[in-house]
Parts: sequence; C-alpha cells; structure tokens
Amino acid sequence: MSERRAPLRFLHLHSTFNAGGKELRCARLINAFGPGIAHTIVSAEPRALAAGGRISPSIPVRYSSNFPSLTGFPFPWRLQRIADAMRGFDLVLTYNWGAMDAVMAHTLFAAPFGLPPLVHHEDGFNADEAGGLKRSRNWYRRLALGRADALVVPSQGLERIAREVWFQPREKVHRIANGIATAAFAKRPRKDALPRLIKREGESWVGTLAGLRPVKNLPRLVRAFSSLPDHWHLVILGEGPEREAIREEVMRCGIVHRVHMPGFADPAQAAGLFDIFALSSDSEQFPLSVVEGMAAGLPVAAPAVGDVAQIVVEENRPFIVPPGDEAALAGALQRLASDETLRRAVGAANRERARRHFDEAGMIAAYRALYAGLIGRETIP
Repeated sequence: MSERRAPLRFLHLHSTFNAGGKELRCARLINAFGPGIAHTIVSAEPRALAAGGRISPSIPVRYSSNFPSLTGFPFPWRLQRIADAMRGFDLVLTYNWGAMDAVMAHTLFAAPFGLPPLVHHEDGFNADEAGGLKRSRNWYRRLALGRADALVVPSQGLERIAREVWFQPREKVHRIANGIATAAFAKRPRKDALPRLIKREGESWVGTLAGLRPVKNLPRLVRAFSSLPDHWHLVILGEGPEREAIREEVMRCGIVHRVHMPGFADPAQAAGLFDIFALSSDSEQFPLSVVEGMAAGLPVAAPAVGDVAQIVVEENRPFIVPPGDEAALAGALQRLASDETLRRAVGAANRERARRHFDEAGMIAAYRALYAGLIGRETIP
C-alpha cells in the first residue's frame, strides 16, 4: 500500500486581501489547486478580506488573525517573530512591497529555523512609487530577496526591474503573464448583473474595474469622461479608500447622474455591459482588468503604463495614450464613443487576442509547475 501524504500547507502573506488583481489571481489559483492544499491567508489589514469570497467553499482556508504584523520597523526581533510563524508550512507565498518584511525575515532566518521555500510575487507599485522607485526600497528589496527561492512577475517591465535594478539572477525570475477564464467573458451579460444598477435602453457605458486607490487615479478618469454626450455613463466597479475623493470630483464636474459606483461585482458578469473599457492609472504592470475588458470584446482607452500597449491588439494602440496625459485620454474616449463600428471591430480583435494569449489555463500550469518544483513534487493537486 502506498503511503498517504498529508495535505500540503501554503501560507499567503498579503498587505491586503481585498478584491484587487493580484488577490483575485491568488483566489483563482487556490481554486485551481483544489482541496488537497490547505491555505492560511494573512492580510496586514485584518478586515480587508473581500477576495476570500471568490474562493470555493470546498477549499480548506484559514484567515490568520494572530500572525505577527507585516508592518513596522524591521527590528531583528520583529523579523524573527515573523520567521518563527512561517514554520510548519510547505510553501510561503508573499505579495508586493507590503510583505517585504516577511521576505527579509525568511532570508535572515530560513537556514537556522529550517523554513520552507518562499516565492515572492511582485505585481506593481503603489502611488508613492508611481513616479519612480525609491532608492531605499530598492536597496531593501535587493537584500530581502537574496535568499528567496523565486520571484514571479507578470510583465516585461517588472522583469527588467527585477534583473537590472534589484540584481536578481535570471534563473530566479519567472515572468508569468496574468490570465483569466476567457470563456466566462463571452457570455451575454444580464442587464441587472450589477447591484443597484440597470443598463437602460439608449445608454452607453464607459466602464472600469479597479480598486479605489490613489494609484488608479480615478478622478482623472472622471474628468476625461465628463465631456462625452449625455447618453454616456461611467461605471466604476471596485471598492477602496478613494470613494469619497472620486465622488467629490464627480460633483465638481456636474455629472452625478451619469457616474455610478455600485461596488465590487464579478468582472465576468459585468464587463460585457460596458461599451468601452477605460483605465486611468498612474502605475500598472500587467493589469488583469485590461485583459478582462478585452475578453468581453471591448476596445480599451488607457495610458501606456506597464505592458498595456503590448497587451492590446495593434488596432487598439492608437487609444493607448502617454501616461498622465489627461487630454489625450479624453480624446481617446471621444473617438471611440463617436464610432460604434470602430468599437465593435477593435473589441472583436481584442477578444480573440485575449482568448489566444491570456487564458488562465497557461497561467495556472506555469504556477503549478513552479510551486511543485520548489517543494520537490512532480505536480501539486
């Protein structure tokens, strides 16, 4: 009789587990790996756990409330406590700058504590680094990542930064493009798919999917949208601390009746209601929301941040504008809003590109192979 292995235990360390791009990708991977892995999820913001609603009830998941804080000055005693809490897991998964102290703790104490392998995932930067990376953080990242077993990035830009700025060796850096279940976005959406909002006859929608955070610069999108004709509405799907700042800009522009923020909704059920997908971020790397808009058959108006210009089809690139150029973003929206035939043609080409290049099957297979290799297995459930 073959020996039965105990379930694997993965530890996920996030600055927040609200429903943003990296968090939803994490939830999709957890679902894909199935109930054979038990997951412990830590959010530095204890109440920011909205992405957990996307994890299947069949998956064993625990949300740790007593894990040592991921924030604070990196005193050795504090890092030692974090490292001690990593014992007993098979794999540690950390995400973005908010978990970098945990990466440092692992580098310092992995050998004496016998800690499991660690994979760090870097998806982009917050508003405080949107205009340029901070030298002190680059120094800290170089040291912290010194003994990480792998660094995963989704974009060409982050891959370059990892190797040329953080000095990570080629074999440690893995570029895995974000993927989605593209077939789910091909379904015809219900007009009442959004909470407290129904698309009415004669309306056209510019839509975005974003955490309401400063780096997304959604007040800029409000201003860029404001000059579109009255039958156009702006729908912002997401939650976050910038809700009131966005509302204030909406009121200042005098378009309260045409801007809607119904909260978070399933992108696969909602994106098909849009006529144009828009992005206004100061910083992105590989925004999953752009791929979701493409999979729903939409043209994209966005700044050329991260890999956005490479993600969309060539026909869409005239509507990818210089970063920070609000007038250019407004112009891209106006051109798309005025030509339904153009919107349909660009959207159809985007949908086909998303289906061919950004389906989640390839992403899941790449993560499965990476994680399995690090824990010495041929595959994971």
